[in-house]
Amino acid sequence: MEYRQLGSSDLRVSEIGLGSWLTYGVGVERDQAESCVRRAIEVGVNFIDTANAYGRGAAESFLGEVLTGVDRASYVLATKVFFPMSRDDRGLSAAQIRKQCDASLQRLRTDHVDLYQCHRYDKSTPLEETMDALTEVVRQGKARYIGFSEWSPAQIQAAIDLARPATEATSTAGSPDLVPFVSSQPQYSMIWRRPEQAVIPLCAANGIGQVVWSPLGQGVLTGKYRPGSPPPPESRAASKSMGQMMGDLRDDKVLVAVEGLRPLARQAGLSMAQLALAWVLREPNVASAIVGATRPEQVEDNAAASGVTLDADLLAAIDDVLVPAL
Repeated sequence: MEYRQLGSSDLRVSEIGLGSWLTYGVGVERDQAESCVRRAIEVGVNFIDTANAYGRGAAESFLGEVLTGVDRASYVLATKVFFPMSRDDRGLSAAQIRKQCDASLQRLRTDHVDLYQCHRYDKSTPLEETMDALTEVVRQGKARYIGFSEWSPAQIQAAIDLARPATEATSTAGSPDLVPFVSSQPQYSMIWRRPEQAVIPLCAANGIGQVVWSPLGQGVLTGKYRPGSPPPPESRAASKSMGQMMGDLRDDKVLVAVEGLRPLARQAGLSMAQLALAWVLREPNVASAIVGATRPEQVEDNAAASGVTLDADLLAAIDDVLVPAL
């Protein structure tokens, strides 16, 4: 496993991270989920990502139990806040950030997380209030760094401006007392390239690294789903609790294009999953690609993508296959 610096932080995260959306504490049997986490640690995965909303706290509770006894300094733990935890608990107000951070720490059985992320932007709360509350969380030692997920370029820029001190190049200053963001968590894969347009360039210029979700297109890029065929019985798409979020990713147009990757992966000596993960990691601003493995074998296969370099000819061939379908 190779490791990368996360933005302007001092965190070094594994190129392959382990996520828990729709899986641990919810969609995967306990023993199997625990085996995935154990195997991830064994193969060098040190970045573990979750959120308070995953299973309404179930994923955090699961990780808190499974990671008990594991050296806390050996892994980078990230969670998120925004989505509803009850009828009255949601968003990024100061009160909610304080309440939800404490609740997450309790479920995770730790006194701090390494990365505390805004799961989405909260249009109903002033950004200044959110940034003040996040800064307080860091100053209190409950989080080492802060990040965001799925913010627009304008929202990211507004946060950068708030935390930026005055320079010769700017006529106004934000607050030097505010803690700046160090990470962004967008959806990013061969078949979802939107962050390349503005989010990645903006973040790269401002010390913000990417920890991307769904780098395998929710399993589509592994080649397990064939055009015109039902999903495999034990796959995410076949699960009532996990498959409903896949949307257009299983359209035959996409699946037919993905089939064209199969010979390219074979020629490169890679699994299709490894090809997809190496493609994401070709981007220097990506610090970690977060996978949602449901079996230990998947963890091993995904981890083997770390350190793989795709040459220019292969990258061009990938585009020739996929771009017409995007």
